[in-house]
Amino acid sequence: MIPSHGQIYQYNGTELTKEKFNTETFINEFSFQNLPQDQTTWVNFYVLDDLASVETFCKKENYDALVFHNIREKDNRPQFEDYEHYLFFSVRTAMPSSGGSILRIHQEQLSFILGKNFLISFQSKPSDYFSSVRDRLENKKGIIRDKGADFLLYRLLDAVIDNYFEVMDANSSTIEELDAKITKTTDPKMLTSIEFQKRKLMELRRIVMPLKEITIALENSESPLFKRSTKHYFTDLKQNCISIIEEIESNKNALEGLTNLYYAVQGQRMNEIMKVLTIVSTIFIPLTFLAGIYGMNFDNMPELRMKYGYFITWGVMIAITIALLFYFRKRGWLNRR
Repeated sequence: MIPSHGQIYQYNGTELTKEKFNTETFINEFSFQNLPQDQTTWVNFYVLDDLASVETFCKKENYDALVFHNIREKDNRPQFEDYEHYLFFSVRTAMPSSGGSILRIHQEQLSFILGKNFLISFQSKPSDYFSSVRDRLENKKGIIRDKGADFLLYRLLDAVIDNYFEVMDANSSTIEELDAKITKTTDPKMLTSIEFQKRKLMELRRIVMPLKEITIALENSESPLFKRSTKHYFTDLKQNCISIIEEIESNKNALEGLTNLYYAVQGQRMNEIMKVLTIVSTIFIPLTFLAGIYGMNFDNMPELRMKYGYFITWGVMIAITIALLFYFRKRGWLNRR
């Protein structure tokens, strides 16, 4: 089992401290009851598979039993719970992962506990979604160091939503690649790739919709943990979620169009094949007719005794073939497209 670990930031407008920790040691030595009132505290846990330490932490800080339950159950639908002195919610984030020209999505559950002057985040995997937030804190970029835990929460969720935009950019690039290939290949795997992307988009939509609901809940929350000056930032997050959902629908329609284009291209190729076969058959019909006549076993067939009958027959067949090819070309049936 990989031990749970994490990182703690404590900061205000003039100073910042950060420290990495082992969760077991952190639980024994740190208390959220004695936090400095002039600083904001952010604790980020990398839970991995050490759920026992997280359970101990939740019990020590007297968090509701459902809090640990929702952190533990990684496949649950995102939750939002407003308690008396703190707020808990979970979301799912996504990032594009390598997979050739096919978009694959790496998912993870993130859980948050927001208190008066602190924010706790739980990650179920070691991915670093919050590097941009850490950079802002450590290099004092923007106004984050002058704001409280509610603004920090906004910044973390903004980083989560930015990951969705990365996924959508990767998805759009994948669609463009499929669009470029679809007229150049007859590989039936192309249709499989298109259907795979459709499923991924639907999967993405299922995890973005609850995130939009949570941003609405945060926007409308009457909790004293949110300053009035911070509320409009969550409105911005909601609009970003709506934009992602609209882009998902747009890309889904584009994939539907690619499916129709695939069948149209395959149908066109089949038509071209049938046209060639029809032309060949049409040419051979009169030739077969002539061959059939002279293949009959009648005794009285004068042409059979002609000295140059064989060559004349060949000449007639070649003349018919040339005449038919000329006719087809004149009608445009032999032109390349």
